[in-house]
Order: sequence, then structure tokens, then C-alpha cells
Amino acid sequence: MNLPGKLAIAAVIAAGIGGLAFWYLTEPARIDAEAEAALGTGDAARGERIFWAGGCTSCHARPKSEGEALLQLVGGVQLETAFGTFVAPNISQDVNDGIGAWSREEFANAMLKGVSPSGRHYYPAFPYTSYARMRPTDVADLYAFMKTLPAVAGRTPDHTLDFPYNIRRGIGLWKLLYVDDAPVIAVDEGSPEQLLLGRYLVEGPGHCGECHTPRNISGGTDKSRWLAGAVAAEGDGVIPNITSGEGGIGDWSEGDIASYLETGFTPDFDSVGGSMVEVQKNVARLTSDDRAAIAAYLKAVPPHPNGYPARPSTETPSD
Repeated sequence: MNLPGKLAIAAVIAAGIGGLAFWYLTEPARIDAEAEAALGTGDAARGERIFWAGGCTSCHARPKSEGEALLQLVGGVQLETAFGTFVAPNISQDVNDGIGAWSREEFANAMLKGVSPSGRHYYPAFPYTSYARMRPTDVADLYAFMKTLPAVAGRTPDHTLDFPYNIRRGIGLWKLLYVDDAPVIAVDEGSPEQLLLGRYLVEGPGHCGECHTPRNISGGTDKSRWLAGAVAAEGDGVIPNITSGEGGIGDWSEGDIASYLETGFTPDFDSVGGSMVEVQKNVARLTSDDRAAIAAYLKAVPPHPNGYPARPSTETPSD
């Protein structure tokens, strides 16, 4: 066989090996037996707390919903990003259009591993990169609470994504880089329970880092600038720095932070705005101990300067 023929065969073999490696590395991973056993049966009363901490209504209820309508998780909110448009799905108890037919284990795989009951990767617009840090018992409690919510019919449209982001299998490689159940911020051994609780709520169910942390070109959070603020995923706005660094909330006390989360007013009596309105309303439903824990954690996060580029002034210079 001549050299070109040998090179062609070698190329085919290499491509085959590469394809097999890609398929193996991108295989959707499910929770292990230990995590499955740890789920337990779940408790709906405890799950309601996790529901509000997780802000499920912000994406899955109809926009501007109030009262009982917040619990109609029909989905449909569209997130227009640089990667394309993501549509929040129906997660009501409808067995056809929602998740009413899901088992507890299937729900846990979605929350902790970003894997659907059919074995497909979810896109990380669903913040399982944070939910991966949740305790299995809390996931089971959340499942139990959501089983008490109404079934609402209505199938949402599919995502509209650009190439290559529409190749869902490739998310498996992305997960290898960015999905980790370890805490982001290390704390000293023997740290107060309040601080540990705050870390869990912020880094896990609260998924605050998903919006408040800068992202790299592949869409992963830059943990070296954790909570330093970021360019908004949608539009041209920015998400504020919530560390004690320059441009952040260094002059806020723990009490100021806890009060803001409860009332929606800053220490200067400015009111919460933008997408944070719904977040604040959700956190206001938590206990005062939970809000104090969140505040204690935010004051313990290493300070960073703003994680987004400075914006040019729109003011007209004076003469």
C-alpha cells in the first residue's frame, strides 16, 4: 500500500478513536447508589423552604405572577443569550407537559447531574452547576413539595440555539470542566454553623453565583472572581458585585444585607430593581436565620473589584 493510502487509513482510525473517546467522555452521569440512598422519602414542609431558596418561580412561573399563580410552574420564560434563546420548561405536575410522571430519582438526576429522565444533558441555563452542591435530602424534600403543586398543561417551545451549542451531547465535555459538588469558598475548620449555612444557601440552592460571577468565553463561571459581578446574560446590563471589594457591598453590614433581603431596601433606602426583585421576594420567604446566614457568608467571601468592564459615562460634560 502506498503512503497516501496508509495515511488515509490512519486518519480514519484516529477519527474513530476520537469519536469513541468523545462518546465516552460525554456520557450523561447519574447519581450514584450512595446519593440515591440518601434521598429518603422527602418532606414537603421542609421542601417549601428549598423551593423559595431556589427561586423556582423566577423562571418557571408566568412573568409578573403573584400569589397562588406563582405556583403554576407552566414555564415559557425566554432567556436570550449569546448562545441562543433558552426557554424555561413546564415543571408543573402535569404528567404530559410537565414533570408529574417523574420519579424522585429522576428529579434528583436532573437537579444534581443535569440529566433528563431520557438520559439527555440539560443545558446549564438550568443552574444545576449550583444545585450539584445540594444535599440529596433537600432535593427529596423539594420533590415532595413540588408534588403538592398544581398540574398545568402546556408544552413550551424548544430552545433556539446556534451551532455548535445545539449539539447537546457536547455539554458532557462542558460538565467535566464546570460541574463540581465541592464548595467554592473554603472556610476554616470549626467555622460557625451560621457561616456554613450561608455558604450552602448561596452556593447551592440559591445559585447566586450563576448571575453574580463573571463567565469565560465557554460560559463557565470564573470562580477566581466569585460573586464579583458580571455582564448580564441578557441585554447590555450588569449584575452587581456582592463582595466587599471595590464597587461591591463592603460598606454594608451583615444587618444591612439581611434587611435588604427581607425588605428590598438598601441602607440608603433605594429599592431593589431589575431581576433581583423576584429574587428578593423569594428570599423574604425564608427565615430570619437563613437571611442572617446568607449575610454572614457574603461578608466572608474574599473581596474582588467589579467583574465587568467599566461602562463609559453617558453624562454630558459641563462647560
